[in-house]
Amino acid sequence: MKILIVEDEIELQNTIKDSLEKSDFIVETASDYSEGIEKTVSFEYDCILLDIMLPDGSGLKLLEELKAMKREEAVIIVSAKDSLDDKIDGLNLGADDYMTKPFHLAELTARVKAAIRRKNNHGVNFLSWKNLQLDPDNRTAKVDGKDIELNRKEFDLLYYFISNPNRVITKVSIAEYVWGDHTEDADSLDFIYSQIKNLRKKLQQFESDANIKSVYGIGYKFS
Repeated sequence: MKILIVEDEIELQNTIKDSLEKSDFIVETASDYSEGIEKTVSFEYDCILLDIMLPDGSGLKLLEELKAMKREEAVIIVSAKDSLDDKIDGLNLGADDYMTKPFHLAELTARVKAAIRRKNNHGVNFLSWKNLQLDPDNRTAKVDGKDIELNRKEFDLLYYFISNPNRVITKVSIAEYVWGDHTEDADSLDFIYSQIKNLRKKLQQFESDANIKSVYGIGYKFS
């Protein structure tokens, strides 16, 4: 799962990033309004952590822009401003949660997971596709109740696919989602192919009803 932190306090930004990465999130960062807009326009995320007071604009304005673009990411406002008016404004604009600094990192992680569940999983703790079930919090996958052993990238791929059923997804989108800012770590799109090949093999071994189809010249489709 992929998170964007829009926060101008670099020390806090890094602290949150390190904490979320320990929970196996892919984390990207933006330090001001302009960079936040640029990243949200260019990439997809599961959750955005958004500060209100940014050097070149308001986080609330960025939230307005997200809603105008009909983006569906969960948004949690993380702000030093503790006024009731700010909380009401943020929630009325479509934020899913509001946390006041300082806060405990464990609580932030729990709220991120809860916000993603509400958005993607309709409030339940797992995603299902026929006889396949994923538990994002515990990063486990089962077919007919039997555990499938997946590495980190395979699980992230499967989560991305099951969250986007019957949608053609490009190889570039997959690389950006699974590797975040570090798509060069994939070395080439051939690495994505090998990961998907391994994932398909495991799903077939467990007789999963899930099917990852290749769409020639474009990418893949989960059905």
